[in-house]
Amino acid sequence: MSIAKTYNPKEAEDKWYQYWMENGFFRSTPDAREPYTIVMPPPNVTGVLHMGHMLNNTIQDVLIRRARMQGKNACWIPGTDHASIATEAKVVAMLKEQGIDKKTLTREDFLKHAWEWKEKYGGIILKQLEKLGASCDWERTKFTMDADLSESVTDTFIKFYKAGYIYRGVRMVNWDPQGKTALSDEEVIRKEVQQKLYYIRYKIKDSNEYLIIATTRPETIMADAAICINPNDKRYLHLKGKTAIIPLVNREIPIIEDTYVEMEFGTGCLKVTPAHDLNDYELGQKHNLEVIDILNDDGTLNEKAIILVGEDRFIARKKIAKQLEEVGQIEKIEEYKSQVGFSERTDAAIEPKLSMQWWCKMDKLAQPALDYVLSGEVRLIPDKFTASYKHWMENVKDWCISRQLWWGQRIPAWYNEKNEWVIAKTKEEAIQELKNQGKTADSVRQEEDVLDTWFSSGLWPMSVFDGVRNPENEDFNYYYPTNDLVTAPEILFFWVARMIIMGHNYTEKAPFQNVYLTGIVRDKLGRKMSKSLGNSPDPIELMEQYGTDGVRVGMLLSSPAGNDLMFDVSYCEQGRNFANKIWNAFRLVKGWETTDSPATVAQKTSAQWFESRFNQAVAEIDEHFKHYRLSDALMATYKLIWDDFCAWYLELIKPAYQMPIEQETLETVKNFFQKILSLAHPFMPFLTEELWHDELFGQRDVKDCIIVAPYPEIAGFDENIIREFASVQQIISEVRNVRNSKGISPKIALPLAINATDIDYSKYQDSIIKLANIEELTFVKDKVAGAVSFLAGRDECYIALANNIDVDAERERIRKEIEYLQGFLLSVDKKLSNERFIANAKPEIVENEQNKKADAEAKIKILTESLTSLG
Repeated sequence: MSIAKTYNPKEAEDKWYQYWMENGFFRSTPDAREPYTIVMPPPNVTGVLHMGHMLNNTIQDVLIRRARMQGKNACWIPGTDHASIATEAKVVAMLKEQGIDKKTLTREDFLKHAWEWKEKYGGIILKQLEKLGASCDWERTKFTMDADLSESVTDTFIKFYKAGYIYRGVRMVNWDPQGKTALSDEEVIRKEVQQKLYYIRYKIKDSNEYLIIATTRPETIMADAAICINPNDKRYLHLKGKTAIIPLVNREIPIIEDTYVEMEFGTGCLKVTPAHDLNDYELGQKHNLEVIDILNDDGTLNEKAIILVGEDRFIARKKIAKQLEEVGQIEKIEEYKSQVGFSERTDAAIEPKLSMQWWCKMDKLAQPALDYVLSGEVRLIPDKFTASYKHWMENVKDWCISRQLWWGQRIPAWYNEKNEWVIAKTKEEAIQELKNQGKTADSVRQEEDVLDTWFSSGLWPMSVFDGVRNPENEDFNYYYPTNDLVTAPEILFFWVARMIIMGHNYTEKAPFQNVYLTGIVRDKLGRKMSKSLGNSPDPIELMEQYGTDGVRVGMLLSSPAGNDLMFDVSYCEQGRNFANKIWNAFRLVKGWETTDSPATVAQKTSAQWFESRFNQAVAEIDEHFKHYRLSDALMATYKLIWDDFCAWYLELIKPAYQMPIEQETLETVKNFFQKILSLAHPFMPFLTEELWHDELFGQRDVKDCIIVAPYPEIAGFDENIIREFASVQQIISEVRNVRNSKGISPKIALPLAINATDIDYSKYQDSIIKLANIEELTFVKDKVAGAVSFLAGRDECYIALANNIDVDAERERIRKEIEYLQGFLLSVDKKLSNERFIANAKPEIVENEQNKKADAEAKIKILTESLTSLG
């Protein structure tokens, strides 16, 4: 069977993904093998594939494919998250387009629309991951609101409540006026915003005196409960015990004292608005101040505001500022930059709001989750994130777990007609519990609020194996704890910490061993890729253009763990070129005719070298994988295939034009080719599977696929032959450089003499002659007069160019090179003579500088001798 001139990625991708699926290669069930488990961070059910997903899932697939080839029982669990806020917003928007207002629907009607939307759009991203080559066990696909997972969430809420971790109470929350729900601190994004600082005059009662208060929020003055001054501020001592009048509404408020106020900040006076600022609330509690909430849930002013009732808070800000100016109670207005919180999901400015919510006590829960990371039982990769994880866990606040939404896991709290409540799994159990407590059980209704999405996704590594409801089941005991988690640093606290908390609480084990934290995908200008900026390519279009393998390689070439990656489409082009390189190398080998002649000495030596180089690379790659340096592992694979195999080994053993190759050598090449395909498979699954099944390698059984072929194992290698061949490569490269610099045609054979003091080049002689196009290779003990010389390792080499060079031009070239090296040597000497540098630098750095000096001196010596020989 002939092989196509060019690789057709789409054809291979469609064919082999379907083949893998049909033959159950992704399926995993418990058996005697060592399990290797990854749970996919479930993308939002609203999601479509973006570049962050591409990176995250490519990394997971590389890890899972490699483990599968290593003989482990690889299980990758896919699924989606119900994403309460994001999904409800999508459904509300869809209904609005149909002319339906959510307010006109019952909860049941709304949820019917939401489930229809989920069934229609909820699986898009999972289908797109198939295009990426994701080798998930699709039969195990989970959704966080599947019946069994929802029951696990309910059971966990009840468990935590009985343990005393969950309580209900009025506290200040982050309120999203657009989503009309509370948010946890971690769901609030702080942004620097250009605002105005309004200096407002508050009249002192029974006086002509004013206090000047600076605020960015004049629309909240109607909710003021006091003015606070520092008791040590001499400017305001005379105001102790007096009252001030709020402008526009003319309400009287006390002037209080507290050291919380910074005398140097602003005017040294603070308006205290307990209902609309967390710090003010705590100050108000301390001084027993009235709490006046003037905002509705949607961010409009309510009747307690007295003025501008019904106006949006931002419109009210402008109108009140204008009214204050009109009555002469604005002292001045300044431009001011400050941090403002925004909802992660809706991007609405957050309002601090007192609200009755459900809370989870975090202090005791957090400590074991911190200990796992500090002890190294759970490893964060890279470990630079450990410090921020430690800081967060040591300063964690109680978690607001209730959300004022309809889409989500409903809280299992039940109320009677007197609003007395109990926690129970079902309505029937709630009625019985109310009766047991001697309370009425009439008109029992369930809590309207749902749980924060992160509460349910915190159970993910357990609930996907039904480990919460049925901890003794075979799957849970076999696959849990999982091995690696690949996720983004921004959800280290949202999700990772909470999974560890949940896992420990149920099993006293961490849910995973390693957490690989990916960076943010940015464009080449350093901007985060997003649809709004228009700088994010469509991953599906990228795969159509460059092939999936090419895009996978492109993503990983630029993705060091934990660091942001500057993505450019050129990386995908590089990945496609790499795929084409392998394809063309295969076409070359497949096109060779064979002869029964035995392999030559040069071919056998070349094979010995490449086998050692291959085994050395496998050891390097294994070390990179151990430390989750996937980008480095790919680059080591890339260099082995492109440079060592294609550029050197194949060129060394390639027969002359239209001549056959020895059968023994071809078999060796085929063996090496299968090994490099196996090494590349986790990164490039489709191309490698396509070539694996070519007839060049003989007939394959149905299950004889590269996806389950043995991954290359670490083996011994000959360091000496690698070192020797490095000198051979240097000789060949230097001869080629001489040709290029002198404008000598590659077709002209040149004489080469080697003063070999370190290496026996006799077994490499034929290889040097072939690749450097040498007419005669001789070994000498003395210098060759009039020849161009260079060093290969410690050995001097000479090319007698005779009439092939311009002697004057060569003298000038050598002088310039000596001049450059002398300048370089001067800078190295300066560094080595610096006592401070020698004292503070690491020994290996000092040694490296000393080696630079020795190399420069040796080159200057040879060049000087060459200059002398030219006369």
